[in-house]
Order: sequence, then C-alpha cells, then structure tokens
Amino acid sequence: MAIGATIYRFSIALSDVDRGVFESVELRIAQHPSESPLFFVVRALARCLEHDERVELTRGVSDTELPALVIRDMEGRLSDWIEVGLPGHKRVHKATSRCDRVVIYAHKQVPPYIEKLRAAEIRRADRVTVVHFDDEMLDALQDALQRSAQWSITVSDNVLYIEANGAAISGPIHRTKLADVA
Repeated sequence: MAIGATIYRFSIALSDVDRGVFESVELRIAQHPSESPLFFVVRALARCLEHDERVELTRGVSDTELPALVIRDMEGRLSDWIEVGLPGHKRVHKATSRCDRVVIYAHKQVPPYIEKLRAAEIRRADRVTVVHFDDEMLDALQDALQRSAQWSITVSDNVLYIEANGAAISGPIHRTKLADVA
C-alpha cells in the first residue's frame, strides 16, 4: 500500500512590513511522502513570503511541469514562477522564458548552487532571485512543526521573525539576484 500525503493545517498571522502585507492566512499544505521535512518547511515559508491573492500552491514535488508556487496575471498567464529546492539550469532557463519573475527558495548547499547557475549563463538571469535562510532557523522551524500549526510571521528589514507553536525563531532572509556579480 502506498503511503499518502500528510496534511498540515496552518493558521498564520502574517505581517510583512517590507511588502505592506498584513493578513490572517489559513492554509492546508500536503507533504508528499518523498518530501523531506526541510523541503516542506521551506515550501511553507515560500508560500507565506510570496503571499498574494493570486498565489497558487501547485501539486509540488509530484508536478514536473510547474514549480511549487505560481502567480498568474489577470488573464490567467503565469507571471511569477516560484521554485523550492535546487532546480537545474535548464528548468530555470525555461522559467525565465515563461515568466517575468523567477524566485528560487533554495533549501541547502546554496553558494555552490548559485555559482552553478551563474556558470550556466542563463539568459534573462536578471529575472531570477535565489532566496535562502540560515540552517539554524530552518532546524528550529522543523523542530516546532506540528500538523495543526499556529504561526505568527513578521518580516521587517529583510529579517524573518516567526513564532511557531510557542517557539520564537528568527533570522535573515538572504536574497541573491542571479545577475549580480558576487
């Protein structure tokens, strides 16, 4: 018998001061059986940090055509391609040809990954931003993860403050434009 997805329910008080987003968000996110807790936590954070009335969670790791999250314009076309993980340079190139904005929430080995993408000389690299978080913050968030979760997320001056089920967790949000020279 195949193992099914694990469903997590999040009640989130989101205060993204940097973007002017203040919302109460109720989310149901399925963790695919092959998805690591680290990958899942980064995907949940990406959903929160990209919050918009048009943001959509896709089928995630079980969908090879779409990224983890998308934002569509008013006509239904993809405008934002939001990946989680370490997509290959061909997939990133494909994303830049389809969308004006590509964001990759990398979950591990970030500096070598960024250098690998830069070495691939992706056209339209100015559309790509790689976002990542400190390992200590992600470890603490994984430890605090519960299937019915109460989170309070505040973003201010590119620092992420999270209260997750009573645990206070914080750290910087690292954003690297792929076209910028390191």
